[in-house]
Amino acid sequence: MKCGWHIVNFIKANHRRLVDDPEIHGNFGSTVGILSLGAVGQTLLRLLEGFDLQVIAYDPLMSDEEANSLGVELCTLDEVFKRADVVTLHTPLLEETRHLVRGRHLRLMKKDTSLINTSRGLIIHEEEMIAALRDRPDIQAVLDVTSPEPPVPDSPLYTLPNVSLTQHSAGARSMERRRHGRIIVEELRRYVNGEPLRWSVAEERADVLS
Repeated sequence: MKCGWHIVNFIKANHRRLVDDPEIHGNFGSTVGILSLGAVGQTLLRLLEGFDLQVIAYDPLMSDEEANSLGVELCTLDEVFKRADVVTLHTPLLEETRHLVRGRHLRLMKKDTSLINTSRGLIIHEEEMIAALRDRPDIQAVLDVTSPEPPVPDSPLYTLPNVSLTQHSAGARSMERRRHGRIIVEELRRYVNGEPLRWSVAEERADVLS
């Protein structure tokens, strides 16, 4: 998934910078904090398996047993921001998650840490985030999504030195659309033939999956 590769590429980029900047400690032993372990969050987990990292997560819908089976330590939201070197957001936009991340959470972050948002802009209280980033030039925000999207022309997000904006273009093109069509046809075939579905979503989970 595109957002998962955003995180992996960001981590790889930091690793390459280590060669030229000895003050950057690199990836080994770093702690990645994931907000929400839905489909996207768990895909990211698989992409991170090749790195020697500790992964912690905030997901009030997941049990400790489920998290343990994934090799993840569940934490409170505050703990994730206090402990992680990189906090990455994969939270669905619900009434309960609107403005889930406030400015005070960014102020909890350690020196030289990063926040990545590839979920939805409204998960973060943007005005408070901007104020916190002004106060904390030592932390970095990588934003694939904003609210509104794109940011208004005079938004400080364009000029803050510790903000990186990326193009939110998760829609597939060309041959990827054929892949989507093939997946749909194969799933319909399984349904018609009474076979187990590969991509089924329980109704009670549909509104909270990310």
